[in-house]
Amino acid sequence: MSRHASDARYARQTRFAPLGIEGQAGLSRGLAVICGCGALGTTAANLLVRAGVGRIRIIDRDLVDWTNLHRQVLFDEEDARQARPKALAAAEKLRAANSQVEIEAVTADLSARNVPRLLQDANVVLDGTDNFETRFLINDYCVREGIPWIYAGCLEAEGRVMTILPRETACLACVLPDCPPPGALPTCETAGVLGPAVGVVASWQACEAMKILAGQHRAVTRGLLVFELWQGRVRKIAAQRAVGENPCRACVRREFPFLQPGLQAPAVTLCGGNAVQVSPPETRLDPAEIAERWSGLGEISGGEGFVRIKTPECELTLFSDGRAIVRGTTNPALARSWYARLVGL
Repeated sequence: MSRHASDARYARQTRFAPLGIEGQAGLSRGLAVICGCGALGTTAANLLVRAGVGRIRIIDRDLVDWTNLHRQVLFDEEDARQARPKALAAAEKLRAANSQVEIEAVTADLSARNVPRLLQDANVVLDGTDNFETRFLINDYCVREGIPWIYAGCLEAEGRVMTILPRETACLACVLPDCPPPGALPTCETAGVLGPAVGVVASWQACEAMKILAGQHRAVTRGLLVFELWQGRVRKIAAQRAVGENPCRACVRREFPFLQPGLQAPAVTLCGGNAVQVSPPETRLDPAEIAERWSGLGEISGGEGFVRIKTPECELTLFSDGRAIVRGTTNPALARSWYARLVGL
């Protein structure tokens, strides 16, 4: 690529005075790690690669399927037909969009064991995950290591985003002291999600990442933003560091339980059964309530103490103690992904 073409690529962006040439140089030197390459992750990655962030690392455990295509902007029908790993499919599209950016695709289930290797050199981390277990893992690591990260989530027509600057702002554990237990919250699989809500939240998330990489920390938005697109509402909720009588266990007491190997819900391949057992920390679920949530997603059956759903992709049997057997795969990461989608982690 000629020098003129390289300069021209970002000309409209560098004309924006708060960013400018200096800010663009900061982007080009930065490493953004995107945890999860679904709806939020693909949209944010697309924006950051086109903005000229020097290095992008994409981490995802999942495969592309047809239900992804209405909102996950880097995937196409051929990706779904081949059930390609999301990280690899996204990286291919992103390299075609900007050959100047170094893009690393990691097909892995982010865990306490691999999080130091995958996040340690990041300048900013973006949350594109689908479960709070992984978000608390990211929060614990980033707060401990002083790495800025951006929480985001979407469900139905609502999206939320909050930038965490360790030692400056509230962290996720300040505003949500306890990780919601499995099954406590609806998921995109059970409640649905609108693509435009994803686009708004991921765009905000990408802009926050650009501010951080450009060295413009003062411009970073403080607090939790909530977008309700169907009703046309936007709220900003103040978020303060939890100090005083009930100090935050992460950013004040410096306790990081999610970094302990073994806390993550284990998934074990069952011998000879083309199935994986997912065993989160013991909880109590109401199978009837879960069955109602799953209405319309597949063939539902059950009995005393369990509920089962069959879809074209898998069969998941959920027990009232939170344990599940996922049939149709021997891949623990894929089984955990289905559990997160259908039950929540």
